[in-house]
Amino acid sequence: MSDTDPATSDTPEPDFDGVLRANLERVFNERDAGRRATALAELFVDEPVMYEPAGVVEGRDAIAAVAGALLERFGPSFRFVPTGRAVGHHGLGSLSWQAGPEGEPVTVTGADVAEIVEGRIARLWVLLNPPVD
Repeated sequence: MSDTDPATSDTPEPDFDGVLRANLERVFNERDAGRRATALAELFVDEPVMYEPAGVVEGRDAIAAVAGALLERFGPSFRFVPTGRAVGHHGLGSLSWQAGPEGEPVTVTGADVAEIVEGRIARLWVLLNPPVD
């Protein structure tokens, strides 16, 4: 193996599960804009990019706005819930989730896939599963 082989790197893997669960709970389930902004500052790099089905969102403020609008749109009991532990390697992690109003049937499922750099999310892909008929 060469000196540049990632398998020989001494750099520890990030806590994929901790970071991606915190993103769901502290960003996408957080209704208080101030607490959401604090979480974004802790969990995301300075200039993150989020790729969602509707487009590309750049910057913490824009991601915060998307999360806030989503929560407003779907009502006060709408929540994202992880459906297992995040997995990952070489800086790329994935966490499956489901969402819907608490105590009611799930309305959407998907996964967040994130590039994590020095313990923080640099790029986030929001993948939605097709609706089940």
